[in-house]
Amino acid sequence: MAQPALAVTLPTMPRRRTTLIEIVTIAGFCAFLFYFGLSAFGLVGADEPRYAQIAREMLARRELVTPTLYGKPWLEKPPLYYWRAMETFWALGVSDWAARLPSATAATFMAAVIYFFLRRFRPGAQLNGALMTAASVGVIGFARAASTDMLLAAAFVVGMLAWFAWYAAERRLWLVFFYFFMALGALAKGPVAPLLAALIIATFALVQRDTRLIRRTLRLPGILLFLAVSLPWYVVVQLQNPQFLREFIFQHNLGRFASNIYHHRQPFWYFVPVLLLGVMPWTALVIAGWVETIKQWHEQPAEREDTLGKFLLIWTAVVIIFFSISASKLPGYILPAVPSCTILAADWVGRRERLGWAVVAAQGALSGALLALALLYPGWLVYRHHVPGEARWLALGIGMVVFLATVSVLTRKGAAALRLVVLTPVIVGLAFLLRIGAPAIDNALSARPVAHEITQMEGRPVEVAVFNASRETEYGLAFYRNPPIPRYERGQVPAQDHLVVVPEAYADDLVKLARPRRASRLGAFTPQRLEFYWVSTPPPMAMEHQH
Repeated sequence: MAQPALAVTLPTMPRRRTTLIEIVTIAGFCAFLFYFGLSAFGLVGADEPRYAQIAREMLARRELVTPTLYGKPWLEKPPLYYWRAMETFWALGVSDWAARLPSATAATFMAAVIYFFLRRFRPGAQLNGALMTAASVGVIGFARAASTDMLLAAAFVVGMLAWFAWYAAERRLWLVFFYFFMALGALAKGPVAPLLAALIIATFALVQRDTRLIRRTLRLPGILLFLAVSLPWYVVVQLQNPQFLREFIFQHNLGRFASNIYHHRQPFWYFVPVLLLGVMPWTALVIAGWVETIKQWHEQPAEREDTLGKFLLIWTAVVIIFFSISASKLPGYILPAVPSCTILAADWVGRRERLGWAVVAAQGALSGALLALALLYPGWLVYRHHVPGEARWLALGIGMVVFLATVSVLTRKGAAALRLVVLTPVIVGLAFLLRIGAPAIDNALSARPVAHEITQMEGRPVEVAVFNASRETEYGLAFYRNPPIPRYERGQVPAQDHLVVVPEAYADDLVKLARPRRASRLGAFTPQRLEFYWVSTPPPMAMEHQH
């Protein structure tokens, strides 16, 4: 009786060991790409500190329904990011790295699902697919950001892969997962997730000449699950905030799509180069995958057609076209298309032993360019968009070495060496940015060092206001100091003595505006060209002398 058991066990052991090694590999890369140095520099832009502050206020108020900023409803986005950030703040304390954890964990989950999906439907491509997705510029960037984009992308990607799994395997459980994750997408960023899914599935059904596929997808239990997960928050927030429908749906969804209300206008073709940059350093492989899939689409017999490749191509095209029509364009909008591209590229790589000379040369050039740009970026910030010639030549030399090494290894070893030679520059570049370049990024782009500078000057806690400062400075200071930051332009001039942060170009205007109060210069934060002024009421004798 022992012999049959042995015969069954032995063949499965290598596969289990291989799977374990691959899972550990993905976990290790995700740990570095998404979590290492997560607070190496502070929150940047306007969105990161604003979203983090909303989550902090909701946690303090024990509020689960209405997002609040400075005590007032902030109805631009649904609550999924805020809920996740509230969890991390409650468990780990309020910090910039804790604010970024929801995106990092969402990206990790997405990479894991891609691995198991490909292991089931494209055996042999699973490790490439997961690592290529995780190590793409767009995913790394948004996985390390306190924003809603990665939560939307992860939910959308998992949902679409679940739908294809249902289509390919006819297991209803996958369709349940599809509806569940589309509901999470609706809670992450609104109706865009189910709308994009509907467009992709409908297009795929039309291309397959199988309109029944649409009806088969629309299962009542799935629709009820979608509504049960996503609808309660929308109903309750509308009941608590009668302006919600107008602000969220008409202003921040339809308004953004149909008009340039928030001044994010870009040319129609904007998302094509953004996507090609977002999938770096795998761009050459992605383009090769697109080309082959299109060729097969026209040449392959129906009984041998590659439906996964066709589905991924349609997925990518629909996302690009949909957001290209939008009047308002931001780079994060295209993020749901990055994984469809990297999965397609991984599938293309997995079906060949050798890579063509054009792909090898392009891949080497992209790897070298990516590392060179990573090395130059901190200096570009320090020298205010100018890099000394010596640094440029050094980065160019390193980029050339990477190019030559990549071409040499891929020519001799073929596709089997792809992960090693492409991931190495990505790791080195990211490590450089997080360990060497982080202070420059922090000083140039984050309000964290500005807040620290103010704290160093304070003998006691003082109120801080801004005058003509950017939204990035205003929201950043609000997060790192916690109290709301009054803004002079809105008439929010504190009655008591206070400190004002002002761009150096507007310092003289502040001095004039503050009269008859006295504005005394305290110092400056040179990397961001900001100055600090103390606005105080002169003593009575000084006021009489002025009159």
